[in-house]
Order: sequence, then structure tokens, then C-alpha cells
Amino acid sequence: MSNDEIFAAAYREHYWAVSRYVARRLDGRAGEVEEVVAEVFTVAWRRRADLPSSPLPWLYGVARNCLANAVRGHGRRRRLVDRLGNDDTAHGRHIAEGPETETPGAWVHEALARLSASDQEVLRLTAWEELGIDDVAIALGCGRRAATMRLHRARRRLRAEIDRMRPAVTADTGHALREGER
Repeated sequence: MSNDEIFAAAYREHYWAVSRYVARRLDGRAGEVEEVVAEVFTVAWRRRADLPSSPLPWLYGVARNCLANAVRGHGRRRRLVDRLGNDDTAHGRHIAEGPETETPGAWVHEALARLSASDQEVLRLTAWEELGIDDVAIALGCGRRAATMRLHRARRRLRAEIDRMRPAVTADTGHALREGER
């Protein structure tokens, strides 16, 4: 099989997985998802001779780098808009969230958001992308032992954040349980 055919097969097989990976990390900025995914596969095309036999973890690693570039670009644009004073907040307009915007399990996302970006990534790779530790190591560009250690530490930190938040979570849940028992 030629490098072009290997790339075409990887594209067909993994396009949607990479799209989901990127979409979950851009959290609501859907307009940028296609751009980042296109960049991922542009890099993969340029490096098609380097594609491994199991390309998905490698593609996730490329996507991580492309996402970092996109986030930096978004930050530069945001700072420019702020300097120009041409955004909604400068003109006193803002959108207030109502109580109906609370989503089930939002506290888990809140606890995850309190972790470092590297802790979030290793947890997402295992939970959202369902990668094994060997594939996580490839996606992160590190060895298996380092990936195992990063995952262990990230899980421990997530547990600590959840425990810190527990009083609020248990109070809400406990109240709902007491209401249900009546």
C-alpha cells in the first residue's frame, strides 16, 4: 500500500474520531472545529510517510498541537478585540445564564475544569477517547510509565477536587433524597 493510500484509509477511518476529539476540547466554538481538523489532516498528509500502523493516537497528538495553536490564536484575537474596545462587554451587553442552563453532571465538568490542562487531557484521553495507556502515551508523546504516572496523579487530583466540592454536591443530593422519601 502506498503512503497516499495509507493516508486515505486513516482519513476515512478516523476523521470523525478526530472531529469529536477537537469538538469536545473547543467547547462551544464549533466554527473552529473544522479548521482545526483540517489542519490535523494537513499535517498528517505532509507527514504521511510517518503514519504509524495504528494512526489514531498519533492523530490525537497532532490534534493536541493544532488545538494549542488555535487556542493561542483565539487568545490573540480576543486581546485585539479587547484593545479595540469593540466587543459586547465594552458596550454593556452580556448574556445572563438562567437556572435552566445547569446541566446534569455539571459539577464533574467543574471539578475537571479546576485541574491543569495536562491533567484534563490525560483524563479526557482515557475517558472520552477511550484510549488504553499505550495509546495515551503515544498521544501525549511520552513513555508508557510516564503516561501511567500522569493518569494516576490526574485521577488523584480530580478525586481531591470532587471531595472539595462534595459538601455542595451532597447537600443538593441529600435534599433531593429527603424530598423523595416523603
